Amino acid sequence: MSEDIKSLSDLETVADTPEVAAEAVAAPREPVRDDLGRSYATGKRKDAVARVWIKPGSGKVVVNGKAMDAYFARPVLQMILRQPFQVAGVEDQFDVNATVKGGGLSGQAGAVKHGISKALQIYEPALRGALKAAGFLTRDSRVVERKKYGKRKARRSFQFSKR
Repeated sequence: MSEDIKSLSDLETVADTPEVAAEAVAAPREPVRDDLGRSYATGKRKDAVARVWIKPGSGKVVVNGKAMDAYFARPVLQMILRQPFQVAGVEDQFDVNATVKGGGLSGQAGAVKHGISKALQIYEPALRGALKAAGFLTRDSRVVERKKYGKRKARRSFQFSKR
């Protein structure tokens, strides 16, 4: 834009030009994949941080070198890991390799789920709408509240004794 805009009418004429209208339309997102055809994302939940790689495959999930069933023994945690694939409608189409550190099992499962969701959206941008509507791309920012002095825990007081 080499023209100087000094009044509202100038702004309207510039806004009506087709070049500006073409710039305003966002370009569709491009899939991001490495040389091996994988997409990478980092997922977080509580104190857990998961590094997740996904690639097309048979639906095998490996967490810290172990199968999902061995690492997350509770069925609820396995269900949490499968949710992004079910919402996106791509069950048993991607292999997942994840390394997760910190936190407990529940936080680690949430971190891997967050990483899988982000990696799916990076691998296939068309899946973003379904994953975002389900709330899987949002980092759950709830963490443990710090302990305060003069308290037994973050909010719990010591037992009061009148006598």
